[in-house]
Amino acid sequence: MMLKLKLQYFGHFMRRVDSLEKSLMLGGIGGRRRRGRQKMRWLDGITDLMDYLDRETASATFIDSGGQFVSSQVIRISRNPYCGYERQILSSRERLEEDSLLAALQWQEPDVGPVPFLKSTDPSSSYFVILNSAAFFRVGSQLEVLVHVQDFQRKPKKYGGDYLQARIHSPKLQAGAVGRVVDYQNGFYKVFFTLLWPGQVKVSISLVHPSEGIRVLQYLQEKKPDRVYFKSLFRSGRISETTECNVCLPGSLPLCNFTDLYTGEPWFCFKPKKLPCSSRINHFKGGYLKGLLTATENAFFQSGVNIKMPINSSGPDWVTVIPRNIKETNSLELSQGLGTFPSGYYYKDQWRPRRFKMRQFNDPDNITECLQRKVVYLFGDSTIRQWFEYLTTFVPDLVEFNLGSPKNVGPFLAVDQKHNILLKYRCHGPPIRFTTVFSSDLRYVANELNGIVGGKNTVVAIAVWSHFSTFPLEVYIRRLRNIRRAVVQLLDRSPKTVVVIRTANVQELGPEISLFNSDWYNFQLDTILRKMFSGVGVYLVDAWEMTLAHYLPHKLHPDEVIVKNQVDMFLSFVCPLET
Repeated sequence: MMLKLKLQYFGHFMRRVDSLEKSLMLGGIGGRRRRGRQKMRWLDGITDLMDYLDRETASATFIDSGGQFVSSQVIRISRNPYCGYERQILSSRERLEEDSLLAALQWQEPDVGPVPFLKSTDPSSSYFVILNSAAFFRVGSQLEVLVHVQDFQRKPKKYGGDYLQARIHSPKLQAGAVGRVVDYQNGFYKVFFTLLWPGQVKVSISLVHPSEGIRVLQYLQEKKPDRVYFKSLFRSGRISETTECNVCLPGSLPLCNFTDLYTGEPWFCFKPKKLPCSSRINHFKGGYLKGLLTATENAFFQSGVNIKMPINSSGPDWVTVIPRNIKETNSLELSQGLGTFPSGYYYKDQWRPRRFKMRQFNDPDNITECLQRKVVYLFGDSTIRQWFEYLTTFVPDLVEFNLGSPKNVGPFLAVDQKHNILLKYRCHGPPIRFTTVFSSDLRYVANELNGIVGGKNTVVAIAVWSHFSTFPLEVYIRRLRNIRRAVVQLLDRSPKTVVVIRTANVQELGPEISLFNSDWYNFQLDTILRKMFSGVGVYLVDAWEMTLAHYLPHKLHPDEVIVKNQVDMFLSFVCPLET
């Protein structure tokens, strides 16, 4: 009760534009005082109370890939049945892993009934405060920020569940890093940053979706997984028919079963009326269902109102950071383990991972030297196809061979005969929202991996995430389980093979795209991917942090400067600096 009253009192004065009480709380009164022990500020009491909540929360939460705390309690979650996924034959270990993943990703949904728009989260009236703004900061110090959300009536919210993104940045230095968020489930959030470079560092907090919108997204994920639909063309002679396809299809109409014989990945199409199932010639995205939301629900997804909107500060939104001394530098480097967060940061537009030294491949000859006598396989969606496009554009000796493949679909092949380099790209199997993929090119990544011999001159990179955002999480877990099994087998028979996983990334969002490809969906996929490939022996290109930490607008297909940093990190795994 005391905590609740004190937080309410704090929020009341923080809403004031300028007042003596607010200045006193933030410790902003000027002048000098006598030497001796520093007097405790009123804000320090708030900090102490939040530290107590941190300790209470720590045992029940973990940090996801986007820096947001989510539950880590391993309990069996009641899920809506989907396509027989609940009847999968899993080992006890696989079942435990799936239950653990689903439990960990249970969003802290507020225990409230329907909420009108005016009582939903309003980013323009919400605010944040740097808790230790008067403290002395060196590189490596922790910065803590308190966020208080309010509704459109400027009243404090009493529950959490909003999806926030946070970063620190220095525009003049082209520097940036992400923060992690703790949800106290009472309208207050705490954001933790590690200060990684000297200079003036600014804090930015954004509301991606209000908690009321998250509830809608959860409903769509579980109840409307078919909101993206697919089609296939069947043809024999002059007769052609097009039917709908998906992971599973409703009703009792006859089906063509295209379930993969090796992985068991399910895929079905409605059977053509006049043609056999064997006459299928392609696959393509059918479209997106319209009219998914009511007028009330639509209000929670408005551009310029409550989708990826900034939350302003109440007080300073920046701190000054000074360099650390050599002794502290060595200590900080030694303390960085596998759980390092954030995984890296930008400085002068170059990504700097905190776990190893990344090379800069600024000259095409450097890339050629690295990839000489190597075969490079790129499997996945269009975000890893960007790597193929970057390499074939930047390296003149890497010449694309025309396979007659559909534009932006593939498969693609590039060759450097002089240096014996072979670069291949192939998209992953369905579900995939490409325009047209020939049936013969619908191949699952796991099966492709099983056909690779591997060795010291073999490099594999995989990105599979974006096209799974509309499906229940069990669909994605199953796909990654098959890919992981194939990766483990590849590394077992050829340990010197380099396997790199590209994570998901943030993107631009509007009212419609939020319902199909929201960052909230993708952070769930990203968290699953990281956990499932932890300890497997693969390398990770952290595209999530590399897009969220950068100053450029979020895009599904990031701009070239971000792609270059991703490719440089990928190549640094292939050709690491000699130590």
